[in-house]
Amino acid sequence: MTAQLLNGRQRAKQLQSELSESFAEAAAASGVQPTLAALQVGEDSGAAGYLRAIRRACQGVGVTLRPIKLPEQSSQGEVQAALTELNSADDVHGIMVLEPLPDQVDGTRLVEFVSSAKDVDGVHPLNAGRLAAQREPHFVPATPAGAIRLLEEAGVDFKGKRAVVIGRSDIVGKPMALLLLHRHCTVTIAHSRTEDLPGVARQADILCVAVGRPEMVTGEWIKPGAVVVDFGTTYIGGSLKGDCEQASVEAVAGMLTPVPGGTGPMTNVMLMDNLLSAYRRKVPADGF
Repeated sequence: MTAQLLNGRQRAKQLQSELSESFAEAAAASGVQPTLAALQVGEDSGAAGYLRAIRRACQGVGVTLRPIKLPEQSSQGEVQAALTELNSADDVHGIMVLEPLPDQVDGTRLVEFVSSAKDVDGVHPLNAGRLAAQREPHFVPATPAGAIRLLEEAGVDFKGKRAVVIGRSDIVGKPMALLLLHRHCTVTIAHSRTEDLPGVARQADILCVAVGRPEMVTGEWIKPGAVVVDFGTTYIGGSLKGDCEQASVEAVAGMLTPVPGGTGPMTNVMLMDNLLSAYRRKVPADGF
């Protein structure tokens, strides 16, 4: 068996084109330019690299990016004050806080200072709670949202299937588990302390891996014909590796999101999709 590889690059390009048209139509009708604010504290290269990626995503759909940069030594209060100002800005429709943050800034506390209506990352407790309860409106974190979109469009049958999510982060593992549960899967969340992790993984009709350990999951972990979603992104010797050892997993699985080219390209375009939702909620409905 050779797995069907789900092409995130191709689908992301299609979605980018669709979003570009939607933003242009909405902006023309309302006269309001869609704007995303990205807050960076300090000089971390990872945060700067993410900002560049977000800039490209915004340019691809015709959105204005407003970068806000604060000094490395900024206090918790100063960062929270900057977020409060962005929350009240009528010409800002989405807000992101770029990580990592300096040690003196508590990112967990910052999350609660971002307006839930502008939280396009989907990390505010109110959005997380609405997602858990399946109550609109809410934003879904972009990475799992993109993965679900790929699976749905590939014709994956979710109802009654056993899904295993390895990883329990607030931005990938937990929301992915909820999205699968909402589609009537029987869901297990596994992690580093799960006993017989390979055995648990082999029970999955749909296996999602988000642990940040390159090539940890091999073909021996995979139920023949399973759908495998690899969220891993680790650079080794200049090459991007996923959490799955692709060759051996591909030989057993029925479908696989490859790395690179699977869930990664979908993430930023789904962030733009969240921004479009935030924009439409904020701009008066009679402007459309």
